[in-house]
Amino acid sequence: MLTNVATVIYDGLNPFEFGAACEAFGLDRRDDGVPTVDFAVCGPKPQLRSSMGFTVNVEHGLDRVAEADLVVIPAMGYDFGTNPVPDDVREALLTAHARGARMMTLCSGAFTLGEIGLLDGIECTTHWKHTDALQRMYPEAKVIPEVLYVDSGQVVTSAGTAAGLDASLHIWRQEHGAAIASTIARRMVVPPQRDGGQAQFIARAVPECDAETLGPLLEWIASNLDEELSVESLARRSLMSPRTFARRFRDETGATPHAWITRQRVLRAEELLEKTDRAVEWISREVGFANAATLRHHFLKVRGLSPQAYRRRFAC
Repeated sequence: MLTNVATVIYDGLNPFEFGAACEAFGLDRRDDGVPTVDFAVCGPKPQLRSSMGFTVNVEHGLDRVAEADLVVIPAMGYDFGTNPVPDDVREALLTAHARGARMMTLCSGAFTLGEIGLLDGIECTTHWKHTDALQRMYPEAKVIPEVLYVDSGQVVTSAGTAAGLDASLHIWRQEHGAAIASTIARRMVVPPQRDGGQAQFIARAVPECDAETLGPLLEWIASNLDEELSVESLARRSLMSPRTFARRFRDETGATPHAWITRQRVLRAEELLEKTDRAVEWISREVGFANAATLRHHFLKVRGLSPQAYRRRFAC
């Protein structure tokens, strides 16, 4: 269970990603029923220089990292190869990894782990503008350019800016369940889980489409998951041809209609498993799956455990 988080920074830190780590793990949300986390900002010296020119006062030294369940490494500048990891930071991170602490990087923080050898042989990612550089500099890493984050077990890496929040919510969901992750997301005014990948943010020609945003339709789908939600029926509702609708849907969400709807159904099933004692068969119908076996199949694929196992772990 996640109880202790240390964010490790050194000279050159990027303010946004550092702030994202503080927002995700450092705020007291007990009034919303969120478990408390002992959160600390750690560094090799009491005052560090950011990439924007201002300084950050650091309360904890690197010895504090020894207590952490999760060690977060924000982006540390973009001059890759010219801002080496300080020796004492390297030692603290390697020691934490060796004792089994989980590691998470935000954006170009992946280069920190790459430099000290902790990406060798594992799948990882970073901001799409820097994935080629990450692969070139650390050829033993298995860089996946098109995703928002990669969970390789002990190491979680995320793409640029907001993807760090996606990865953080993923960890909250794994450790404390869907309801807690959704509560935190609601406080941050972000989706509890985005579909698609960062490929949708890479510059490309603007697609031809005169339709309005699908936002209202997505809200309707999320409230009517037990309905028949075929591409044909949704296209009629949107006054588009099925082909145009499917293309527009992928442009806006980064996923196919089937994949997006399936994920929403699993998310809703998670909440019902946590908050009710209704049978899995009932829950499967409530969220739009044909039967409990279908729910079980998709739940295992998305979460890696059965609905019953999920309920035993996270039921309120």
